Amino acid sequence: MENRPLEYDYTVAKMFMWTTIITGIVGMSVGVLIAFELAYPGVNTIFGHTIAQYTAFGRLRPVHTNAVIYGFTVSGVFATWYYVGQRVLKVSMAESKFLMFIGKLQFWLYLVVVVFGIASLIMGWTTSREYAEMQWPVVLGVTVVWVLWGISIFGLIGIRREKSLYISIWYYIATFLGIAMLYLFNNAEIPTILATDPAGQSMIGSWMQSISMYSGTNSAMVQWWFGHNAVAFAFTVPIIAMIYYFLPKESGQAVYSYKLSLLSFWGLMFVYLWAGGHHLLFSTVPDWVQTMGSVFSVVLILPSWGSAINMLLTMKGEWKQVADSPLIKFMILASTFYMFSTLEGPILAIKSVNAIAHFTNWIPGHVHDGTLGWVAFMIMAGLYHMAPRLFKRELYSKSIMAAQFWIQTLGVVLYFTSMWIAGITQGLMWRAQDQYGNLAYSFVDVVRDLHPYYTIRGVGGALYLIGFLMFSYNIVKTITTGRRVEESELQNASPMAA
Repeated sequence: MENRPLEYDYTVAKMFMWTTIITGIVGMSVGVLIAFELAYPGVNTIFGHTIAQYTAFGRLRPVHTNAVIYGFTVSGVFATWYYVGQRVLKVSMAESKFLMFIGKLQFWLYLVVVVFGIASLIMGWTTSREYAEMQWPVVLGVTVVWVLWGISIFGLIGIRREKSLYISIWYYIATFLGIAMLYLFNNAEIPTILATDPAGQSMIGSWMQSISMYSGTNSAMVQWWFGHNAVAFAFTVPIIAMIYYFLPKESGQAVYSYKLSLLSFWGLMFVYLWAGGHHLLFSTVPDWVQTMGSVFSVVLILPSWGSAINMLLTMKGEWKQVADSPLIKFMILASTFYMFSTLEGPILAIKSVNAIAHFTNWIPGHVHDGTLGWVAFMIMAGLYHMAPRLFKRELYSKSIMAAQFWIQTLGVVLYFTSMWIAGITQGLMWRAQDQYGNLAYSFVDVVRDLHPYYTIRGVGGALYLIGFLMFSYNIVKTITTGRRVEESELQNASPMAA
């Protein structure tokens, strides 16, 4: 598909590659810090009492989640789109001054929103809604950034030379539409400076504060309709778009089954949207909402495993490449973690299991075996593939990549296994009763018994951060000192071969 002479313009892709690396370092560093704060609370005081309020767990936890989700992950999505989109659509950004302007405007506005958003969270300006903590000025900025990305997507599609839309494009479109809908509905809020009390008097509040248009049970249902699907359309759908492009390109193998990719796509689109209710089991939301969330979560195994198995079978007969190529190792293990995480999630959504697991450390363990093993592995693999082609330089060191793979794999395993054990221990201790029907363990008893696992979690996170720093170093050295190469010297398989 890509053998014809066409010069792609990677200006915007390069810009977003840098924000992916920088926000990844920031988000993961903060994550390691707060992990050790949980194990050793005195860690926070090393910064001095003056700034301790800004580095406390409560302030930094949303900084960690938002920097990793909307910084690292979304930057990775944008970077790969501006690379993959041009190549599979056979069109260059340079062919449209308007689209090039939109892409650059999107980047600079995105940069302002990210910096201002992180600063606002450190200052304590938060809505306290999971994955939707940003106050209304940031929400407006995010909305404009997202609209600009949508213009870029459909603008490139509109001037494409390739008639058919490769499956990766389907997933990028779904990412844009899904998050656009979810984000707007969940973040419907009124700034306090515009709100009035029941008597009609203007409310006095900070210009940064806002009031959600939902309350009580309705607020919870809308929030987790968004919260779970933020995972779907930020941590799943665009990552599948990446692996459907980068694995065939890197391995030279056609996708095992194009029909299976389409079947999995539509299954994922329909089923995922209904699964958010499993976050609200044993709550005040209607029982049918809870049951629907559990049922659709279990059904979600089918389209999720359909995509993952399709990727694994793409390497059928070529498993030697997995042994030889650290980059392919990243993608195959990412697919494996995707299967693993999308089996674990439905198990946790079963009411009898959820009764023990909910609110325990098993939940962050589940989140992180997916985000570290699936999302971050795949984004790093994508950037590793892109860097030599973006900058026309040979990858600096495959040995660093190989060492990074094993260090980060060990980090992920330490993280989720310690959190599994901690979570199950926690859930059982909370429910244990003595012979008189009183709780057998106090809160302090539980905290004391979990301490070793919190320490292991911190070590696992630190190993993963070390691996990410190795990745960042490898990319920077590739850009600055890598041997000059032409595109023709790099492997150039076609994902459209399927």
